Amino acid sequence: MQIRIYYEDTDAGGVVYHTNYIKYCERARSQMFFDDGKKLGENNCHFVVKKIDAEFFKPAYLGDLIEVKTEILELKGASVDVLHTINRGEDKLFCARILIVFVNNFKPARLPEEIKEFFNKYLKK
Repeated sequence: MQIRIYYEDTDAGGVVYHTNYIKYCERARSQMFFDDGKKLGENNCHFVVKKIDAEFFKPAYLGDLIEVKTEILELKGASVDVLHTINRGEDKLFCARILIVFVNNFKPARLPEEIKEFFNKYLKK
């Protein structure tokens, strides 16, 4: 998923504010579902973030066009281990390993087969 960096994304120096990288990852994860015609949050079922391990390499700047790549590292009973990498051209700017948990009525629940099949398309091989 490509994202253009706008003024609202940056600090006073024109550098992307650090929390926005997490927002870009969230957008990319949501976009995976939208691209597949799936809706999020139906029937009180959705995903919550349990853990984030993030690393910053280089800054992104006002006007940059960045690419957010999303890969699934592992599927478990109720959770999905996701790797997001953000690049500007050949430059790696950021990566985050994010553990998301499927919940039904705010309680962890097993991933439905349809969701497992969906994530399998993005499974890193």
